[in-house]
Amino acid sequence: MKRTVALIDRLRYYHVWEVALALTIFFVAASIFYSNFISVRLAEEETKLMEIWAEATRQFIQADENTDIDFVSYIIENNTNIPVYMLDADGNILLTRNVRDTVADPTLLHGPIVVDIDENTTQYIFYDDSYALRHLHIYPYISFGVLALFIIIALVVIYTTQRSEQNRVWVGLTKETAHQLGTPISSLAAWQELLHQRYPDDEYIPQMQLDINRLQAIAERFSKVGSEPELTLQPVFPIIRQTTDYMQARISKKVTLHTECAADCTEIVTQLNAPLFQWVLENLIRNAVDAISGTGDITLRLHRENRTIVLDVTDTGKGIARNSFKRVFRPGYTTKKRGWGLGLSLSKRIIEDYHRGKIFVCQSVQGQGTTFRILLKDAIDNTPAA
Repeated sequence: MKRTVALIDRLRYYHVWEVALALTIFFVAASIFYSNFISVRLAEEETKLMEIWAEATRQFIQADENTDIDFVSYIIENNTNIPVYMLDADGNILLTRNVRDTVADPTLLHGPIVVDIDENTTQYIFYDDSYALRHLHIYPYISFGVLALFIIIALVVIYTTQRSEQNRVWVGLTKETAHQLGTPISSLAAWQELLHQRYPDDEYIPQMQLDINRLQAIAERFSKVGSEPELTLQPVFPIIRQTTDYMQARISKKVTLHTECAADCTEIVTQLNAPLFQWVLENLIRNAVDAISGTGDITLRLHRENRTIVLDVTDTGKGIARNSFKRVFRPGYTTKKRGWGLGLSLSKRIIEDYHRGKIFVCQSVQGQGTTFRILLKDAIDNTPAA
């Protein structure tokens, strides 16, 4: 059911992307087509204007007492947008108009328009696009940029809203699950107490109490989903020992858990949320057990390097390929036939986002084993998360 819902959400997300992309392509294509149409028409008009301007220039040069100089001058002076070059037969520039930066070779521009001054003199006019026409050429790119920015902002808003709604649903579902677990847990606790009174020497009843405590811890974690975890100053090694003692009775008898600690291990303290930190350790231990084929060992080694707390979780399992050192922390990545591939991803979030530490694959040799390393700040430098 969860995978079906996730698939539907993903399809909806891709559908939004497809619609947005189609709209972007349509508007950009329409904008380019229309601007090109206008550009062609404007270029044709400028060609006609330059032909008139060239004729006015010829008449101005050949003017006599019968020529209407005012009208010809008006036509020449009225060109205030189109850059113009007048060249002689040898290619020398005779005059320019509306030119800001002279080009090296004006003959590469539009033209030439031939101006016959007399039987022995011919001049040539070359002209460039007007500044308005140049701006019109870049208009589609500007409109594309603005439209693309709008689409990106809209998609980000849609995606963020969708994720926020999903998170609220999952948070509500998680809190409701914690609430529903409360009733059977209370009932199990009562039954365990009754069994303990009737069979006080039974060796398995204390283990039942540990499992009930475990369920209570899980329910407590679920009830706090969506809230910032509270960190308190605690010694690290007792939490490690408590976790390994609990897990040893619940994993394969062929796998042995070991804890190692430096001489000053009792002095190693830091800001922790014990239930979440224990969950990380349990997840690493379960993964290590799955990686071990047959008999093997898992060692949790705690020590201090300078002002950093270092916890290594080493197994004698099948190992991890080097190119997968970072991929193992990605959501959905798993080598198991069953599983969601979220354990290490959540572990990374708990250690790095909540405890301001680091977790990574320190080393791994295929066929020999893997070491995951957790780094936490010592209490000297550690402050609770805001």
